[in-house]
Amino acid sequence: MNKELMEALDMLEKEKDISKETLFDAIENSLLTACKNHFGKADNIKVEIDRDTCDFLCYAEKEVVEEVEDDCLQISLSDAKEISKKASLGDILHVEIKSKEFGRIATQNAKNVILQKIREEERSVIYNQYYEKEKDVVTGIVQRYIGKNISINLGKTDAILNENEQVRTESFRPTERIKVYILEVKNTPKGPRILVSRTHPELVKRLFETEVTEIKDGTVEIMSIAREAGSRTKMAVRSNNPNVDPVGACVGMNGARVNLIVEELRGEKIDIVNWDENPGNLIQNALSPAKIVAVFADPDEKTAKVVVPDYQLSLAIGKEGQNARLAARLTGYKIDIKSETQAKDAPGFRYEDYEYDDDYDEELYDGESYDEEEYTDEDYDTEEYDDTQDNVEAYNEENEGEYEETEVE
Repeated sequence: MNKELMEALDMLEKEKDISKETLFDAIENSLLTACKNHFGKADNIKVEIDRDTCDFLCYAEKEVVEEVEDDCLQISLSDAKEISKKASLGDILHVEIKSKEFGRIATQNAKNVILQKIREEERSVIYNQYYEKEKDVVTGIVQRYIGKNISINLGKTDAILNENEQVRTESFRPTERIKVYILEVKNTPKGPRILVSRTHPELVKRLFETEVTEIKDGTVEIMSIAREAGSRTKMAVRSNNPNVDPVGACVGMNGARVNLIVEELRGEKIDIVNWDENPGNLIQNALSPAKIVAVFADPDEKTAKVVVPDYQLSLAIGKEGQNARLAARLTGYKIDIKSETQAKDAPGFRYEDYEYDDDYDEELYDGESYDEEEYTDEDYDTEEYDDTQDNVEAYNEENEGEYEETEVE
């Protein structure tokens, strides 16, 4: 029994996840290559390897003739008698080939064949392993910066985090552990090429699937997600169980679940809202934390007109329009937001065209936000909407100072 060969094959199978059968085939091909280099041809060469003991036999099939014309294919009767006393003319005799007799060049070629096969199988195993993880989240270790790209070690191979897939506010140090979303796995001659991302919206979705048991088992579904990487994410969820609150399940006890994800995303704010089949209700939820007076949604045109209180206009629009922009991505509707004063002054405006709620001062939004900061006017850039100042003052005069004056920059 060839114990050394057996131990080597066991080690390769364990470390590189290459099957023994593949390695046995590689050894057989290497011996055939060695024979071809040594004898010039290997058409009649056969190699047999015992899979249990790793003992191998290499032999040539030669025809017994009276006069030998080709040493590789024929053997004389006298020589055949030395191997088998029953040999006769015309018989095909198995003549053993001693691998120790191979020259240095033939041996080196045989070694290269085995190494090449091992490299090919190793690349194939890595490709198949990570191809199955495509569109999923994995943990990697930051290796080094390659220009503006980052090399991430995933264990058995490295991945590339391109500049356009990085969050601008994030910076990493070598040996730092981060979670990345696998965008694509390509099979190249130099091995698998893996592209990963930190900005893809699916990264947030996969992180919630990992942390929230209810999402993993299908009780809670993530229906839509909109993200501006490094700043804010909005996510709409619904529950398939009336006894399970989808927003509460995602937030966790005292925000434990969502805080882990926020920490992984380096402080990115996350808002979770309830999904609703009614477009008007969904748009109302998506524009949280702003309160909505009325919503008119056109499902055919995928457009919506939204009316908000004058003092809520900047909040509904958000800093640099972020809140409205994310709400539009989340719902798939093009949203036009107006204050009450702007809406009343608009040509052809009629409240009868809107789903109006007289009790808009009540808390209409039943979703929940993870951002524990209070929303103030300082949080939002109202520079582009300075024409609302007159509307705010008019509104305050009409309501006798019921609402404090909003300072617009």
